[in-house]
Amino acid sequence: MKKIFLTLCAVALSAAVFAQTSSLPNTTLKDMDGNTVETAKLSNDGKPMLICFWATWCSPCKKELNTYAEYYDQWKEETGVKIYAITIDDQRTVNSVKPYVNSVAWEYEILSDVNKTFSQAMGVNSPPHTFLLNGKGEIVWQHVGYTPGDEEEIHEQLLKLKE
Repeated sequence: MKKIFLTLCAVALSAAVFAQTSSLPNTTLKDMDGNTVETAKLSNDGKPMLICFWATWCSPCKKELNTYAEYYDQWKEETGVKIYAITIDDQRTVNSVKPYVNSVAWEYEILSDVNKTFSQAMGVNSPPHTFLLNGKGEIVWQHVGYTPGDEEEIHEQLLKLKE
């Protein structure tokens, strides 16, 4: 009986933790022009969103987002997805973000989390860390790291949201 009770408590606790992290926490970020953006208001008119945490000093991050750029038009056409690329560059490296983004011409919305408030609230320990949100703004999938071919898994996850 005690085991059953403890198991039920563990399941309830897990459900409570997931419920707390299944949508976006409310923090503020800056866009590339220095405007404040509230994370709880990130949306895509009922369509999916990818939130990708990255940094200029992170080679896998740049490879990931450069690869996604190759597929972004196709993904937008098929699923309506919007990508938010959230840089976690700190005060020492944040000034290199805009020149890098301009050099690669990403079409994503780039937001800066210099104080790492948003990334910590999302449980990001190291980039790249990608979250997929459904049209209701609920986190339905996440992935840490990048290896070539991960874009195929993301594409599959995006297509599942259309079903």
